[in-house]
Amino acid sequence: MSILGLVGCVNKAPKPDNPYYAPIQPAQMQQPKPVDGAIYQAGAGMDLYGDGRASRIGDIITVVLTERTQSSKSSSVETDKSTSVAIQAPTVLGQELSVLGNPLSASMGSNSDFAGEGSADMSNSLDGNITVTVHQILPNGTMLVRGEKWLTLNQGDEYIRVSGLVRPQDIGPDNTVESTRLADARITYSGTGATHDSNVMGWLARFFISPLWPF
Repeated sequence: MSILGLVGCVNKAPKPDNPYYAPIQPAQMQQPKPVDGAIYQAGAGMDLYGDGRASRIGDIITVVLTERTQSSKSSSVETDKSTSVAIQAPTVLGQELSVLGNPLSASMGSNSDFAGEGSADMSNSLDGNITVTVHQILPNGTMLVRGEKWLTLNQGDEYIRVSGLVRPQDIGPDNTVESTRLADARITYSGTGATHDSNVMGWLARFFISPLWPF
């Protein structure tokens, strides 16, 4: 039963068309119906002086992925402790007490030392483009954007998922924004298929290096 439980803990492969990343459907973008016979209707006007930048729900923005991360850490620990105790033989009238000719004196000592050293160095980079849609506009004008891109290759699929908050002033004239400008960004790049699975450690191997393994 425990083995079956471990198998059940393996993450399922993601699938495309996740509703969370799906673009806004046209039904959600329909303009409000006129309520009177006036020529001008709120929400139906055209921005004749706009610069073409995304500013409404459903507009499209291209996120330029320019992620670079690098981290390093090193530590060194060394301890040394020594203890010694000497007990002199008791004396009576100036004479040392002894048992069978052996003096009642004793001494003991201990010495322990520990030395440890560890280091870690990791760097990652992600380049590319993904086009997302505006899902929500906050009261301060900041836009919530998200979307996904799937690539079907001969050995499996690769996908990129992006979500985050964008300021209107960070959007370029060509409706692009760098991923480093996304606030509360969530960027996922992974894949499925045989090539991806070959780079994933098996659940049994992960168990043996996990804190659950007592040895």
